[in-house]
Amino acid sequence: MRDYYEILGVTRGCDEAALKSSFRKLAMEHHPDRNGGCEEAEGRFKEINEAYSILSDPQKRARYDQFGHAGVNGGGGGGGNGQFHDVNDIFNEVFGDVFGDMFGGRRQRGGPARGQDLRYDLEITLEQAYAGSEVEIVVPASIQCEACEGSGAKPGTSPTVCGTCGGAGRVRASQGFFSVERACPRCGGSGQLILDPCVECRGHGQLRKERTLQVRIPAGVDDGARIRLAGEGDAGARGGPRGDLYIFLSVKPHELFDRDGLDLLCTVPVPMTVAALGGDIEAPCLLGGENCDGNCKIEVKVPEGSQTGRTVRLKGRGMPSLRSRERGDLIVELFVETPTRLSARQKELMRELSDLCGEQQHPKSASFIGKAKRFWEDVTGV
Repeated sequence: MRDYYEILGVTRGCDEAALKSSFRKLAMEHHPDRNGGCEEAEGRFKEINEAYSILSDPQKRARYDQFGHAGVNGGGGGGGNGQFHDVNDIFNEVFGDVFGDMFGGRRQRGGPARGQDLRYDLEITLEQAYAGSEVEIVVPASIQCEACEGSGAKPGTSPTVCGTCGGAGRVRASQGFFSVERACPRCGGSGQLILDPCVECRGHGQLRKERTLQVRIPAGVDDGARIRLAGEGDAGARGGPRGDLYIFLSVKPHELFDRDGLDLLCTVPVPMTVAALGGDIEAPCLLGGENCDGNCKIEVKVPEGSQTGRTVRLKGRGMPSLRSRERGDLIVELFVETPTRLSARQKELMRELSDLCGEQQHPKSASFIGKAKRFWEDVTGV
């Protein structure tokens, strides 16, 4: 007879967790129902169960370690002396947390059941995310029938116990090597039968209706944020508690601002003269920021000689943090705008300015021209 440790592929000093882990793996691999009823697989499966039934019991394992097979079954194989556990008992012990009642585990009889959770997708504006707001939504959900108080039975009557399952909501049936438990086909697992259903809900105990809810959007929420409203989901079956409502937020793209964490980014055109000489321009900001007037504008100082792409950071003018008093920044990116449709006089002045400007006034151009000359020399050799 093969050594039990060898059968399970473990060492003699292994702990209970390693023993159970190895048993799970081997039992699933050699389960008869997974091997088309193969006799060899069934024999291997029984051998694995026998080994585990001995080694998982501390007293039997101690006797086996000291006396071998003779210490646990008098020298006989297969647990002939009543030492061997029932296969279903072993599976309930090891696989109960994975498969529930698939292998005969216990189930609670049909009773109150918690309602389903619901999801609602809500699109908000960046302004709402910035300042926070209260939004009204209409949610279709099941509610408990008031006429029958959720029982499903006509007022004045009560559900009766299912005669097929005796009110347990579960029935057992032999399937292959095991006795499998499943929901009662007559009562659907509720354990009760409604012989005289409620007219309002037709025996369901629930009605589908739209509900209007007020949802508070906290300031600082970002795209993908989730709000949980406890007890605002579907009504529970047979008087059970309601589920929850989960609101998933998405923020509409804004025509002026892009968001980067707590920072807001905005590109603002700057006249060429202001970029060259320096000066003040107005940039948009979201309502509520300090030093922001009622028109949602804020003054930005443009440094002299600014180029396109230069940024000006305005501290504390960005998004508020959802979980602290921190606030992001407003980052204004400057876009130097070249004037168009110039008059004759303006063109004359521009030419005069061009003649007066030298390399010192165009440092980037001078640097670029120098690099270009070196490149052409390298290519042509001249």
